[in-house]
Amino acid sequence: MTLPRGIRNHNPGNIRHGDKWQGLADEQTDSSFCVFIAPEYGIRAICKILINYKKQNINTPEKIISRWAPPSENNTNSYILSVCQVLDVRPRDVIDVCEPVIMLNLVKAIIRHENGMQPYSNETLTHGMELAGVK
Repeated sequence: MTLPRGIRNHNPGNIRHGDKWQGLADEQTDSSFCVFIAPEYGIRAICKILINYKKQNINTPEKIISRWAPPSENNTNSYILSVCQVLDVRPRDVIDVCEPVIMLNLVKAIIRHENGMQPYSNETLTHGMELAGVK
């Protein structure tokens, strides 16, 4: 079985090229999506984006996922509902992504939706969160 692209690239959020992320691989072998040296750096990038969203008042599952996965490229409504189910909230409920438990569960939900699986241990996920400054 071939692993999903995001897992192979250590980029479980399927983040597109653009920013010069910490932990990018020297050789970018994917023309569309970033390739990281380890999954913790891809997880760090997810967290950094979510923290930046909070600063912009993008603070509900509906707003977060609509920005993360725009309807022009995704079934955004399905994505929002799957995130809400994991977080046990409604689409327009305000959430604090800097709360470690919320961040952990949101990152897990994003990874699962982006890749059809969430293969990382809580240790790997929390290490990525810590690299992003979430304690």
